[in-house]
Amino acid sequence: MSEPVLYDVDPEGICLLTLNRPETRNAISDADVVEALLAALQRLERDDAVRVAILTGAGSAFSSGGNLRAMGSGSGLRDPDPLNTRRNYRNGIQRLPLAFEALDVPVIAAVNGPAMGAGCDLTLMCDLRIGSTNARFAENFVKLGLIAGDGGSWLLPRIVGFSKACEMALTGDPVEAAEALAIGLVSAVTEPEELLPAAKALARRIATNPRHAVRMTKRLLRSSCAARLDTVLDMAAPMQALAHDTQDHRDAVERLRYSDRRCRFR
Repeated sequence: MSEPVLYDVDPEGICLLTLNRPETRNAISDADVVEALLAALQRLERDDAVRVAILTGAGSAFSSGGNLRAMGSGSGLRDPDPLNTRRNYRNGIQRLPLAFEALDVPVIAAVNGPAMGAGCDLTLMCDLRIGSTNARFAENFVKLGLIAGDGGSWLLPRIVGFSKACEMALTGDPVEAAEALAIGLVSAVTEPEELLPAAKALARRIATNPRHAVRMTKRLLRSSCAARLDTVLDMAAPMQALAHDTQDHRDAVERLRYSDRRCRFR
């Protein structure tokens, strides 16, 4: 079978991660896909050449979520013993949201097509999302008699608000690209051929900033979702102390001072 996740870094420090199972519409519940995604995230964190990552799907879909063929044959996450099913989730797909949460490299989801169930939740694990006009999002677990077993019920309300999250999760109805933009599920919608160029343009705007400042800023933003203000301030103070002591900071201040002097003497 094809390599489940492709990893490609360009000279600007932008890593393109591609879910590479178009024959399953990039289903992510299979163990080898989960392990490949986890390995890619670990590689991102260690790769000093990477400043920003983009996650997209090969073929016409971003991700179909669970592998329906495996579910139908009984070879998926379900086990005859419910305790083993629980273990399969904890040792499998539930490691993904924790890995994304721990990752300091910003990740942009470039949603090229349908993102269904766990595929929708995978976009929510990313820090930013843009979609093509072909993108569709569905928190459709209820239509299969299931619940979001991968953290979607925690992620979705924090992005679209509680009421809209309830509508999406309780009906399972899909959200088209235009509505996804209106509710803040994505920050931009493009034509299909412009999706990756737009994602790379956004990535460049991030990548031009000092790497350590970007990673610490992401960490603070992530932490603020589940922490009190005083806790976030306690985290920010030592981070800022480190940032003040970097050459990147000193160089940036000098550039701004030089630019300011040029403006004043024109």
